Amino acid sequence: MKRRARKSNAALSGKLIRRPIQRMFPIFLLPTFIAFCIGFIYPFAKGIYLSFCKFTTTSNAKWIGIGNYIKAFQDASFMHAFQYTAMVAIVSLIVINLLAFAVAYALTRGIKGSNTFRTVFFMPNLIGGIVLGYIWSMIFDGILSRYGTSIVLSSTYGYWGLIILMAWQQIGYMMIIYIAGLQSVPGDLIEAAKIDGANGWHTLWHITIPTIMPSITICTFLTLTNSFKLFDQNLVLNGGQPFVFMADGTVIRSTEMLALNIYNTFYLNANSRGVGQAKAVMFFVLVATIALIQFSATRSKEVQQ
Repeated sequence: MKRRARKSNAALSGKLIRRPIQRMFPIFLLPTFIAFCIGFIYPFAKGIYLSFCKFTTTSNAKWIGIGNYIKAFQDASFMHAFQYTAMVAIVSLIVINLLAFAVAYALTRGIKGSNTFRTVFFMPNLIGGIVLGYIWSMIFDGILSRYGTSIVLSSTYGYWGLIILMAWQQIGYMMIIYIAGLQSVPGDLIEAAKIDGANGWHTLWHITIPTIMPSITICTFLTLTNSFKLFDQNLVLNGGQPFVFMADGTVIRSTEMLALNIYNTFYLNANSRGVGQAKAVMFFVLVATIALIQFSATRSKEVQQ
């Protein structure tokens, strides 16, 4: 009888506690929801609307339909920026993840000073992109000046300069995620593999990598989206230069990525802001689609393991 009384009292007290929370829940949620609508939903919806308008300011927007999207597709610089961004994203995806995994694997082998090395490798991620761009711009120009060139005079150097900058900044962050995944690998599986005669390579390929697939999914997702969204490093390091003059008179920035192309379209010519907004909407759809496809592909491998 005492136990039943205690249970009924606990249930009663639980209901008494939950009822005020359930009643007051909308009041606590409302300020956050309003802030979310003001800071995200409204600007996002307004941006989609403006992509179908011709405007210089948001107050004088005039609806013109899909004309901005047609001009965006016909813009040779936008198509070049997309191809260039894809090339940067693919190479950086491979380089950053391979090096981050290699560093994480080495630092989980029990070497001395591993915590110090983790801190050192992670520190570049704490530096802002603008600062990194200026730092690496001076480093590259100091090296290339010996050969009579500069980071802004060569598209090849500009391309690999972006790859090096991104790798230097992001490897430490991805390394931390890979370390967390490697430390979660059950020791029993490793011991069982050694008993069965598996060498280090077979253990890594057939046990370690399948086990840390969630970490691989996260790092691949972050690297891919960060590469497509890269802006400040591209702006400061080379500004999209050098320029290429096409036969029809079109000027293309040979190292300009998508985000910088949208920025230049929107701000360098006030009459093309509608086109810039259309490019921004297309950019959002592109990055979201690629990210969802990649996430689904790598996530399916997690389920199969």
